[in-house]
Amino acid sequence: MSNTLLKTDSLAFSLLGAAHAVAKVRAGMALPQALAAVFAQTAATPQARGAMQDIAYRTMRQLGRADLLLGLLASKPPSPAELRALLSCALALLCDDSAMTPDAPYESFTVVDQAVNAAAADAGIAHAKGMVNAVLRRFLRERDSLMPQVVKHGPGRWNYPQWWIDSVRGAYPQQWENILAAGNRTPPLTLRVNKRKSSVEEYMRTLADAQIGASVVGPSAVRLDKPIPVTQIPGFAYGVVSVQDAAAQLAAPLLDLRDGMRVLDACAAPGGKTGHMLECADIDLLALDSDPARLARITENLDRLKLKARLQAGDASSADWWDGVQFDRILADVPCTASGIVRRHPDIRWLRRKEDAAQLATLSSRILDNLWRMLKPDGKLALVTCSLWPKESELQAAAFAERHNAIRLSAPGQLLPAANGEEDHDGLFYALFQKGAV
Repeated sequence: MSNTLLKTDSLAFSLLGAAHAVAKVRAGMALPQALAAVFAQTAATPQARGAMQDIAYRTMRQLGRADLLLGLLASKPPSPAELRALLSCALALLCDDSAMTPDAPYESFTVVDQAVNAAAADAGIAHAKGMVNAVLRRFLRERDSLMPQVVKHGPGRWNYPQWWIDSVRGAYPQQWENILAAGNRTPPLTLRVNKRKSSVEEYMRTLADAQIGASVVGPSAVRLDKPIPVTQIPGFAYGVVSVQDAAAQLAAPLLDLRDGMRVLDACAAPGGKTGHMLECADIDLLALDSDPARLARITENLDRLKLKARLQAGDASSADWWDGVQFDRILADVPCTASGIVRRHPDIRWLRRKEDAAQLATLSSRILDNLWRMLKPDGKLALVTCSLWPKESELQAAAFAERHNAIRLSAPGQLLPAANGEEDHDGLFYALFQKGAV
């Protein structure tokens, strides 16, 4: 990324960085990793990094619309990828749709001017700065006629691939529009109160004393009215609270944990549910993850909470790591398409393919079958996914119960994404099974 001509506090600098990240997503890289790669290549200040991130995430939530607009505004597909991405980022900032995104953060003329400066500063796309200027100015002139054309198409209206829209509509014919809209909203900052150190009521008083507005959205869940850096969250550094979506906070209580139990957290990273289980009871917990590097995230979380668990790198679909001693409880947060958490990870919709759900469901099925033999008689196993696709959730749970003659207990089932005064959570699925006594 060549941007030495730009001031790091300029919108042009942030637009160019966001464009390079978006181009990497188009090539198949997850957005957090794409942004990390861009940050490593630039001398971006924390403020500039924040602006790059904001623009990149906005663009992911407007990408379907931007693609259709570029098809109308450009005589041929913009090339190279960084040019297309820069135009997409600029159009995302110019598309002011209050139903989908917060109010546009920049004046239109500023976006156009800074996008042109960004193009001029990058050797790979400097030749196209005139095109950037022409395309964006034409959009401003013809916005009122262009937008109705764009929103006639599913990807232009909803900002998802058409197959995704069709899949949601097929699975949830009554709620599909609300589900798609919820996935386009900026997610809240939700905290889990550590019951070992505080209570929801006490922590709400702490927030009020700090003049931080918040609402209770679950048994241990507190949603801040406005996101703030974790360094400014009262008690965070001391483990009083953790950042965790309200739906994800249902996993640990579901397992009915008691002191002394031997517990497995399969597919544990980054450790949010690991920490919550340890807050619920004094248990002997093994946190397993296939990626050794991701285990470091669990260590960081547990160190902050002053809690202990055994960490093990291993594949949950095999038994190479298992010592042969069965567990009282198993949390199986299995791999999935993550279709239920797109408001937090809007790049997922553009990275996934329609066939991914079937492939991941097959892998998860192998994991569940493997873990079941590691469960004691009368023990409980919780299946958790952050997917909306029945193939990965309800159909998976039903097939598993039938294969193993497992006793299916009461559980939340499929939670659809919700964002209102009383409920604010991602789309997760829960099923709970008990193994029969010998």
